[in-house]
Order: sequence, then C-alpha cells, then structure tokens
Amino acid sequence: MTEAGKNVLLAAPRGYCAGVDRAVETVEQALEKYGAPIYVRKEIVHNRYVVESLAKRGVIFVEEASEAPEGAHLVFSAHGISPAVRREAEGRKQLTLDATCPLVTKVHKEVQRFARDGYHILLVGHEGHEEVEGTAGEAPEITHLVDGFAGVEALPDWLQNEKLVWLSQTTLSVDETVEVVNKLRERFPHLQNPPSDDICYATQNRQESVKAIAPKCDLMIVVGSQNSSNSKRLVEVALEAGSKASYLVDFADEIDEAWLEGVETVGVTCGASVPELLVREVLEFLDKRGWHNVEQVTTTTETIQFQLPRELRASRA
Repeated sequence: MTEAGKNVLLAAPRGYCAGVDRAVETVEQALEKYGAPIYVRKEIVHNRYVVESLAKRGVIFVEEASEAPEGAHLVFSAHGISPAVRREAEGRKQLTLDATCPLVTKVHKEVQRFARDGYHILLVGHEGHEEVEGTAGEAPEITHLVDGFAGVEALPDWLQNEKLVWLSQTTLSVDETVEVVNKLRERFPHLQNPPSDDICYATQNRQESVKAIAPKCDLMIVVGSQNSSNSKRLVEVALEAGSKASYLVDFADEIDEAWLEGVETVGVTCGASVPELLVREVLEFLDKRGWHNVEQVTTTTETIQFQLPRELRASRA
C-alpha cells in the first residue's frame, strides 16, 4: 500500500458472471417483448435486490410452473430445471424461456451421457439447492448427492461394484470440492473424473481474487444474499485465506459498525449475482467512515458472453 491509514482492497473480478447477465437480461427482454406479467419459476438469480427490482416491473415469481396460468410466459431460472419441470410447463401450454446458465446445462448433458453409459453419478453439492435438484432430476435413479464429508460416509457400499463418476454443483468452493472428491476416492478408488471441471469459471475467478487480498485484510465484506451459494463460499474462502473476519451482507446498511473497530484494511467483493451498484454503496459507506483509499486488485480479466435464448435474440440485436 502506498498510503498509511484506512485502506480498501477491492477484488476483481467480482459481480455479474456471463450466466447471471444472460438470465437477468432474458427477463428484462421478455418484459420488453411480451409485456407484464412475466412469470419466473424460482428466483431468476439468488439476489434480493435483483428479484425485488424485477418484481416492481411486473415479474411474478412462483415456486412451480403449476402456479403460473396456462399459456403464460414462464422463464426458467439460471439454476436449471429437471425434465419433469419442463414437461409440467409443456402440459400447461406455457410459453417458456430457458435462462439456465449454459455451464449448468453442460453438467446436465454430462449426467445424460454418463447415465446412458451405465454409470452411477456422485453429485457433489448442497442438498436442497435448486441447481442440484435440477441436475439430479436428469437421472434421479442413478444420481447420489454428496453433501460434504458426511455425504461421502452415507453412500452405500454396493456402489463399489458400479461404474462411478463424480460431477459437481457449479458454485462450490474449489478447495472444498477437491477435499470431498479425495474422500470419495478413498472409498471408491475406481471413481472417474468428469471430462472437464464443472465449477464455473466465474466462481473460481472470484474465489482466486479473494485469496489474493484476504491475507492483507482485517475484515472482508462480501456483498450477496444468504441463499447465494457462491457468495457464501466467498466468505469461507476469505477466512481460510487469512482474513481476520468476513461477513456477508445484502446492502451497505447491514454492515455493523462494531465490525470496523480496530480495522485498517477492508476487503470488498461480491458474488456472481450481485449488481455493481451494491458494491458502490458499500464503498460509499466505508468512505464516509474514513476508508478513503481504494485499490482494485485484479487477478484476471473476463470476456465470456452467452447468447440470449433464441426467442429473444432479435430483440437484443
């Protein structure tokens, strides 16, 4: 640091990944093309601000397709869906737009392929997460959820006699996933690796940017929602990498003044579903309290973009 005193290290990359950008724009373009109401199954992305902002513009969020009227415009969230959900929407003659992140779709296709080839799939992920439910729904009979070390121990012994491959939720901690897979391999030495890494590039990049600044931070503030898996992982990664404290907040006004006592260097980042304006509000909050020196630390540059669903591409152009 070139100046003494209170400093902010701002991680980069941070915020919207290509999949989130595509999903949010899908809903925005659907509103523009078809008008309100647009129905969205589940939260389009796991961020309170984004969901509340879209709701004000005429988006109605539902838990299941059955809650949207027959014939309605229905968007599937970025986290993906099972074939059963797709069939339900088709049965209700709903006009669907699939905002599933293409990297999640890649994992779905891997499940389909390995199921055809006679494998049992050990899916590393968090129980109850929408992405996991959608992925497992591709082949529920041969997909076994592995949620942490306890999930490894809970797997049945008869899997020793089956062809096995592991896949993962895309938003996990890279290091944690490696540890779980190592435990799986202790139980099942013949376990095969997926053809490519399932953890998304943006999740990895945001974790690496946090690792770069965490050892220098007395406090790491991660902007993101409690139901955002990748945001929660950033808090954990920060602590493991050396930050003395780390907290997850949706908005700047959730920062507890007590967290700042005795703190010189604050790290700031956000999850992959967080708009940049929420980070700016955190920086303004800190600036008003003396943290004027902001240094952005960039570990990589992202250039990936995904196309909108086919039905909306002309609208985007």
